[in-house]
Amino acid sequence: MDSKTIALLGQPNSGKTTLFNALTGSRQHVGNWPGKTVEQKEGYFTSNDIKFSVVDLPGSYSLSANSEEEIITREYIASGKADLVCILVDASQLERSLYMVADYVGMKTPAILLLNMMDIAADRGKTIDYDALQNKLGVPVLPFVAAERKKYDSLFETLATEKTYISHIDEKALQKIYCDVVGDSYIHALNTLPDNGIGKYSAAWLAAKIVENDLPALEIASEHITAAQKAELQAIAADSKQGNLLTAESKFEWIGNLLQGCVQSNRDSGQTMTKFDRCATSKRWGKPIAIGIVLLGLVSALVIAAPFMMLFSNIPALFTPIIEPALTSIGAPNMLISLICDGILTAIYFALSMTSFVLGISLVFGFIEEIGYMARISYVFDSTMSKLGLQGKAMMPFLVSFGCNIGGVSGTRVIDSWGQRVLTMALAWVVPCAASWGVVGLISTTFFGSGAVLVVIALFLTAFLHMMITAKVFGRKLVDEETRTGLIMELPPYHKPKYKNLFRFVADRVGDVLFRALKMILLVFIVFWALSYSADGDISHSIIYRIGMFIEPVTMWFGLRWQTFMAFVASGIGKEASLGVLSSVLEFNMDGGVWNFISGQASVDSAALSGTIVGAISKAEALAFLFAFWFNIPCIMTLAATAQESHSIKWTVRILAYYIGVALLMAAIAYRVGLLIF
Repeated sequence: MDSKTIALLGQPNSGKTTLFNALTGSRQHVGNWPGKTVEQKEGYFTSNDIKFSVVDLPGSYSLSANSEEEIITREYIASGKADLVCILVDASQLERSLYMVADYVGMKTPAILLLNMMDIAADRGKTIDYDALQNKLGVPVLPFVAAERKKYDSLFETLATEKTYISHIDEKALQKIYCDVVGDSYIHALNTLPDNGIGKYSAAWLAAKIVENDLPALEIASEHITAAQKAELQAIAADSKQGNLLTAESKFEWIGNLLQGCVQSNRDSGQTMTKFDRCATSKRWGKPIAIGIVLLGLVSALVIAAPFMMLFSNIPALFTPIIEPALTSIGAPNMLISLICDGILTAIYFALSMTSFVLGISLVFGFIEEIGYMARISYVFDSTMSKLGLQGKAMMPFLVSFGCNIGGVSGTRVIDSWGQRVLTMALAWVVPCAASWGVVGLISTTFFGSGAVLVVIALFLTAFLHMMITAKVFGRKLVDEETRTGLIMELPPYHKPKYKNLFRFVADRVGDVLFRALKMILLVFIVFWALSYSADGDISHSIIYRIGMFIEPVTMWFGLRWQTFMAFVASGIGKEASLGVLSSVLEFNMDGGVWNFISGQASVDSAALSGTIVGAISKAEALAFLFAFWFNIPCIMTLAATAQESHSIKWTVRILAYYIGVALLMAAIAYRVGLLIF
């Protein structure tokens, strides 16, 4: 069987990811480019007895050296690893989306052009003569709708044609425009370079980049010319103060000439914004509308997830009465029975519950993205997020985290840059989820009464300071200063969602999350089960009790007795588990032992518990516990989601260690402040 490698190239929102998922389905691998903090997606499919390997190149607006994504993209194209580059453009906005094609002109890797979103272009009254475009460009041009998998026949036919793999975009027209618009500096650079270019870069492409003062391109050229020629090119690059503007003007002129006679519009293209869109992108109403839609989406996701979560919560109750007698009848030891019934079944329940929420989040917010609104959220919050070194796309994960941090971490997939995605995850961890409020509300009102409001305000203010510091701590490694620019993007048009495409995306996403979550959650739960296990269910006979008593002289430095410290540890498994552990270790009446509280299978009498803890914990210690609890990791399910979404165990561990360290530091400070006040 023959094999080919094709690379997908396109600007963000061009439909590139939709095409990649449709072609490869579950036959894909996601990691990072070697030695880079940029996500790499590879997959494969078979058509016409040819196995195609597909590389989804990072989304970018050009092939300049303005970001790591752009450098990776053009280096891969120039490496010769791809037999063909499929360039996707938005057919409804050709004047702007063809800029990537203009920047590709001069690359010697064969290419085809996919005019994606032809259905939206037709709805807008646009008619495109793609045969005329094909004649002008010199490469195959296909009308395309990436979301409609059944209409891929023309693409498969083109990919199976040998002539496709020798087609290159004609560069003569653009080169002439460069000579006219940019002038002598471009001509001088062109004449200094080898006539046949260097590798996959033509002389015309390199000359344009040198005029733009593109240092990596200058370095490529310098390796194949004399020292004198290198000095000439360096002088050209240094003197071309307006190089970027002039080459951009040249590219847009080339696009205008290319589209002349090829595109007809039957409607007034200037009336593109509806009243809603003007409000949705305005300074006054944009943010409130976005917050409202995200909160509504979050509630909808919870409504979708709730039935599944309720169903899966019955797993321990349904299977324990079956498994426990069966194991007992064959003489299995009690420890093994407890491991399976208490540890493994509970871990499976947690993993399935997490996946249920991911299902709801993926379905709702995938729908919002499908119709084109997600880009508006990014746009209106861009200035706010820039203060943290992020783009506007980071706002949605933060808002979703108020419902559940798992959804917030999963929502970072809308962010293009891997570094900004991991930084957003690190910041989203501090957002209090819905489960946190039950604990914070009970402890704060029990100890501080009407002063609980002041405690919550102090927690929020500290959280904002925490986010600013965390952004600086991790941002130095994850996001370079020179790449911290504002969001540059085209707002995609609103359109009807493609439900088959959406459901396929959700199914792939849920399956991937479930598989990864099960591995991590099983490991953590088994370890914690081993620590908390006792044959008679008495917490004082468990390893965790002995550890707690041993380390209390140390934990008290943070204002945490061993009981509150163990509740702090349990809050890292699930926020609601901390109340159950407090109930257990403070000798409060419990049902089923400490593990039922940790696993969330038992309820707590809040009123009775309040009376118990007031007599055992001082106000200063309660304040320390609240700060430790608030700034601890959200839960192990969020930890699993972070490892899954970041594709980096190293960064997940770094964030984990950072949060635990900060939580204990905050507790120590709060404890000493509490001693002064109370």
